[in-house]
Amino acid sequence: MPFAWPSLVVTLVATLLGFALGWWPLAAWAERSMKSERMPRPSLRSLRLASAITTAGVFGLLALRFGLTWILPALLAFAACATVLSIVDLAEKRLPNAVVFPALGAVAVLLVPATWATGHWMSLVWALVGSAAMFAVYFVLALISPAAMGMGDVKLALVIGLLLGWFGMSAWLVGLLAAFVVGGVIALVALALKRVTLRGSIPFGPSMLVGALVAVVLVGPPVG
Repeated sequence: MPFAWPSLVVTLVATLLGFALGWWPLAAWAERSMKSERMPRPSLRSLRLASAITTAGVFGLLALRFGLTWILPALLAFAACATVLSIVDLAEKRLPNAVVFPALGAVAVLLVPATWATGHWMSLVWALVGSAAMFAVYFVLALISPAAMGMGDVKLALVIGLLLGWFGMSAWLVGLLAAFVVGGVIALVALALKRVTLRGSIPFGPSMLVGALVAVVLVGPPVG
């Protein structure tokens, strides 16, 4: 079935908005969030390009998948914060609270009108349950293997669990499993390219965020 023109217009507008937001405010937010002087920083132009292209692509994908619906603002807010978190985590292997907690607050607030529009108020309950459950899973993993899982990942799990819990158990499970599949693939590629050793570590935050995006796109409800 061909996409309707309004859907394509929404996708185009979202893509352009994502590029604009990624080029300036999100790139600037990522740059301000980088604290370590020991880690090499990307140039401002490279940072802006990475931020703009990533945000534009994800915004466009989400708009194409969900259209102009009430859940789209929550998804775009999540995607915007995910861009900043991924950049900082890849650069410094840390997920700053100054980004994680605003992301949690923004997604929580924006899920309310989305829930009101559907009339399924239990979705908010499942969102809270999903947030707590995802936090618990990652907290246990951090206790078992603190070298592989940091507390930043544990706190990020609150945001991801909240969003995926709103979509239901299937999305929550797919998001959890997809994070480890993506992380495993990245680890294998990094080993093959000799970017990391067997005793080394790679940031897991981006894998968690990509896993959440995969779950939302594949398992989320259809447009309309």
